[in-house]
Amino acid sequence: MATRLSDAEVRAALEGLPGWSLLNGKLHREYQFPDFVHAFGFMAASAVAIEAMGHHPEWFNVYNRVVVDLTTHDAGGVTSRDVELARLLDRFAGKLQ
Repeated sequence: MATRLSDAEVRAALEGLPGWSLLNGKLHREYQFPDFVHAFGFMAASAVAIEAMGHHPEWFNVYNRVVVDLTTHDAGGVTSRDVELARLLDRFAGKLQ
């Protein structure tokens, strides 16, 4: 089981995650794509890697936007797995934005 990061560790992680913030105790980011196809493509392409990680985001899509919240429920907060997933999502988004 992953260990919850301290507030200082979360702040340090956020320094290396441009566009991400802490909202309601979760890593939070809103991606914007050119259109729905790109937004959905981001979610579909990311899904395979996410499933391989075994760590799933809370995400929501409307047209060209995908809103993502990351937390590790078993640990009761943000863990290194959430930081790793945020970096992975940023890589996929960078290919489609």
